Amino acid sequence: MNIALHRDTKTLKTGAGLLLISACVGIGGATAAQAHDDHCAAIAGSVVDAGFADSVTVTCSDTHATIRSDTYPDHDLMTGITGTNEQVPVPADYAAPVILVPELGDTPLTRDAALGVAVNGVPIYDYTGGGEMSQTDLAHHQAQHDTVQTGQLDICGGHAGRGDDYHYHAAPVCMIAQMDNAGPNAVIGWAFDGFPIYGDTNPDGSVIADGVLDVCNGQPDVQFGYRYHTSQDAPYIVQCLMGVVADFDALPRVAPLVAAAGGGATPGRPPQGGVEGLVYSEDENGQRRMDYRYAGEDYYIRYAPAATQGCYDFETKTVTNAGALQSGEYCR
Repeated sequence: MNIALHRDTKTLKTGAGLLLISACVGIGGATAAQAHDDHCAAIAGSVVDAGFADSVTVTCSDTHATIRSDTYPDHDLMTGITGTNEQVPVPADYAAPVILVPELGDTPLTRDAALGVAVNGVPIYDYTGGGEMSQTDLAHHQAQHDTVQTGQLDICGGHAGRGDDYHYHAAPVCMIAQMDNAGPNAVIGWAFDGFPIYGDTNPDGSVIADGVLDVCNGQPDVQFGYRYHTSQDAPYIVQCLMGVVADFDALPRVAPLVAAAGGGATPGRPPQGGVEGLVYSEDENGQRRMDYRYAGEDYYIRYAPAATQGCYDFETKTVTNAGALQSGEYCR
């Protein structure tokens, strides 16, 4: 675990390594500097306590905690998907910025990309599959774009998106099962506005009454001022941000795959009626494959690390490409 503050600091030893904490003294128990440092420690601690410090790093600057990972979790992937978009999970370097001094705003914010990040470093999106959510859509459920109802998600609450990047659209149940500190009071992720994400219940384990959660699936919190939740019903997870994010339009996106010979990869599209028997696997040599059936015929996507770092050799037979065999090298 790498935690650093870019100010005058003092160093404390922790079980996770070196934690750098500001030497500023709080007035009345909480100066802005102290609040900043406490929030940095809380974000870093949530990763350590969950047991993901070996694969996720947290680095704090003056304004943000950056949670960095390869977005490729160590749990089951893609199993249970029927409405596949014929994309596959390819590791991607991802640096998620979480505001260290969060502030509630006046207008909910949404976009066609991640709104936060889980403590295992996997991005968290709203429940829609292709960026269909807009400000006016927040007030009503979009069943036709609901990734849960249309079978686009695996049994873990995620899938590979248009950039062949794995991310969550609903409660990350497989990740939660892996957490060393799994329980109602465990933070499972952080929204980019700096507020934490919890599971389906209040941190004390009590049931969240109907109508308590707001349009973004959040509510006030004694410790952090505000918190988000997952839920069994739509919107399932964070669907917008209630906090102020000054650089909202500049929030990061996972870089899409690009053909080594030039040109981008063709995004897949869900086959009409869905597929059957989709299975994803990876062997000890790093060979990855996704196999499935559609209209009685077998299809697949196979890929493995290429000689060039950050690139993968692909061989595919997809419904999107009418069953034509295709191959090529694609890179981030």
